[in-house]
Amino acid sequence: MSGKALKLAIIVGSVREGRFGPVVANWIAEQSQQHGKFKVHLVDLAEVDLPLVLGPEPPAIATTDTRPAAMAELTVALNEADAFIVVTPEYNHSFPASIKALIDWHYTEWRAKPVGFVSYGAMSGGLRAVEQLRLIFAEMHSVTVRNCVSFANYWELFQEDGTLADPEPAQLAARDLLNQLGWWGEALLDARTENPYQP
Repeated sequence: MSGKALKLAIIVGSVREGRFGPVVANWIAEQSQQHGKFKVHLVDLAEVDLPLVLGPEPPAIATTDTRPAAMAELTVALNEADAFIVVTPEYNHSFPASIKALIDWHYTEWRAKPVGFVSYGAMSGGLRAVEQLRLIFAEMHSVTVRNCVSFANYWELFQEDGTLADPEPAQLAARDLLNQLGWWGEALLDARTENPYQP
């Protein structure tokens, strides 16, 4: 991999009271910074106004920006990102509504960019949420990378200080995820620069 730094937006998907998402997000942010390929920006959906009622037209076809003014900073962050990691729990065999609202309020910001996943949950480790998100991001013209990091029964794995009791397996999984995200991120950035994506 070359020395080109990629802007990585790590999205904290859970907004519920007592959520565990920031612990997982901070862990993958640290892994991403140590990887050396990424400039990391955390996007915490609990700190963003994401109305469930959408504008009159999708951003893809609206002649003016129908998004709330309070969403402008978020939209800029997504637009400037070269790659994404979505940190998601699993609620009722799926992902939180906050993530779907984030996706639906945006369109071109996702195009021709890679998306990776870090999930957590009970026995499945959030993988059912990830598989559903893959389908949605395909519709957004994104490329989801194969490998992910999954924490099954996460409450048994993390210590009170947010570190893992046995960090090596997750660190190896994160390395593979980040390597793939870096390859796709650089390849797609070069492609978008030379030939802007037109679906």
